[in-house]
Amino acid sequence: MELWLIRHPEPEVPPGVCYGQSDLAVREGALESALRGLSLPAFDRLRTSPARRCRELARRLHDASFEDARLSERHFGAWEGRNWDEIGRCDRALLDAWATDPWGFAPPGGESARMLVERVDAALREEAASGGVAVWVTHQGVVRAAAGLLLGLPDEEWMTLRVGFGEALRIVAGKKETAADGRLSHLPPAGIEEEGEHPAAASC
Repeated sequence: MELWLIRHPEPEVPPGVCYGQSDLAVREGALESALRGLSLPAFDRLRTSPARRCRELARRLHDASFEDARLSERHFGAWEGRNWDEIGRCDRALLDAWATDPWGFAPPGGESARMLVERVDAALREEAASGGVAVWVTHQGVVRAAAGLLLGLPDEEWMTLRVGFGEALRIVAGKKETAADGRLSHLPPAGIEEEGEHPAAASC
């Protein structure tokens, strides 16, 4: 199986807001920018997260994309839509618990990293059974989890992988590459900057 993991275009959201599964519009011009930057091969299937910011790109890539809720971003529960500064003031103890247990911690009413990985793993197993070339239009958390599972990366490495808005990660037979502006290059680990993750959690 050859899998292209595409992160959605940049959404319309104020800086510092935790948004996870919040359904946001795409920032003006971001969809066209993503389309210009992507250079995909012929593919057999396209799955997309149900989020608007993913569906809009998926529709432009193929007219027969399949929505799969397992490709949704991690759910941040009661933190969705709140500013991280406010969360830091009101829920400091919970942020500390997250830093202590990045794998098992779940925000109130939300998901843990373990829960995210379990649903991504189920989607990957289904995809692998079909073989061929597949494309997912999804979120940074899902890209990280899928890369970690397919490449056998330790938690501390896959949790810090970064793919920019509108960029793609191509995985074939244990090789890790990134596709940006049509060029392939190695993707090194980077600091956490995800749809909902607190900047201070970069050590997780």
